[in-house]
Amino acid sequence: MSKLMASVSGVRGIFGESLTPPVVQKYVAGFAMFQMSTHGKGKIIVGRDSRTTGEAMMHIVASTLMSIGLDVCYLGIASTPTILLAVEDSDAIGGIAITASHNPPQWNAMKFVDADGMFLAPDKATAFLSSLDKETNWASWQEIGTFSVDNQAIKRHIDKILAIPYLDIQKIKDMKLKVVLDSVNGAGAHISETLLKTLGCEVISINSEPTGIFAHPAEPLNQNLSQLEQAVQEHKADLGFATDPDVDRLSIVSDQGNCIGEELSVALSEIFVLPKNPGDVVVNLSTSMLSDYLAKRYGVKVHRTKVGEINVGKKMQAISSPIGGEGNGGIICPEVHYTRDAPAGMALILGLLAETGKSISELVNELPKYYFVKDKISLKPEEMEAAMLKAKDILSGYEIDTQDGIKGSKNDHWIHIRKSGTEPIIRVYVESDALQKSEQICRQTLQKLIS
Repeated sequence: MSKLMASVSGVRGIFGESLTPPVVQKYVAGFAMFQMSTHGKGKIIVGRDSRTTGEAMMHIVASTLMSIGLDVCYLGIASTPTILLAVEDSDAIGGIAITASHNPPQWNAMKFVDADGMFLAPDKATAFLSSLDKETNWASWQEIGTFSVDNQAIKRHIDKILAIPYLDIQKIKDMKLKVVLDSVNGAGAHISETLLKTLGCEVISINSEPTGIFAHPAEPLNQNLSQLEQAVQEHKADLGFATDPDVDRLSIVSDQGNCIGEELSVALSEIFVLPKNPGDVVVNLSTSMLSDYLAKRYGVKVHRTKVGEINVGKKMQAISSPIGGEGNGGIICPEVHYTRDAPAGMALILGLLAETGKSISELVNELPKYYFVKDKISLKPEEMEAAMLKAKDILSGYEIDTQDGIKGSKNDHWIHIRKSGTEPIIRVYVESDALQKSEQICRQTLQKLIS
């Protein structure tokens, strides 16, 4: 039996094992009661990715909410940033995104959205999880909530992206770029393809049917995108874009048909935004040193937060940061909203190409080379704390940051060790100025954690 993962990031598990209909109902009812305690009765916006269990999950979610007396507005298959933006731009008291993000197709999950269109802040998420034992107040037959469908949320999301004030739409259209798009049979094909065509691109789509049967491992890592690399070469495309199933992470393949790495997505966005809208950058602890390099170039600072887009987004709000995100390809453009948004990232990257007249490979070659490696180990729950205690000894002699797990930094490299919030694993992230060095440090760190 798989383990149910319940954390500030939401609740996820393998559907039919740890994530069963009664479990779904329990968390949805708890979330409904929690939001009502602050906002009163109202509307909850619900959307899902393309997983085969998504429709069943939706019906459980919707019927539970309606049975408590809340109205449900269903967006259908939609990207997570589309769902978040729909909550932000409405009078809804919250939202639920039914998605397990990059997890394998047998998994599903719910991410809980506050009334401001952002995921529950850590303190609120903790309070919500602590409230689950409270008795549910089911509505009478006279107070049952309503169910409606909103088919315009994707269009509104695209319109918001096109309204980014420093984006020269005509200049992008004039480039007539050829783009290969890999949506991994997730939720992204419709919004991504429509946006790219609106920006004048010739789009070659692969893995575009939202079947939930992922064409390759769902995480948009270099090793999973060989089909996209090949398609870019075959079609002589200007670049390729890949997204994860819920479309909040963006990976890029260059005009030469090579994955440039998720870390470059945020960096290229910073290059485009900062000259027009200068301000401090916010990224998480596991994001590349490229952000520090670029911040120095443009005379601004880098603020680092715990892993998790809510932590980055809230800090960006607090300091009015013009650009930020997470190094896994999660670009946050506040002109759209304070959440990771792959389609918004596509627009920024195309804007950079149009403005500079340079190719992706040329832009990447102008940047210093840092090599990011990550790996993970699965441990039994009782072994996790002992492994994390070893991390302190492993990083002896480093400059230490303990905001999130433990991160050790030196001049030429850093190591970040943390427990995952979504899976029963410990993750290790390493970045240095040489690939072999990063691989070796990562491998040695993992070995020390389990020795």
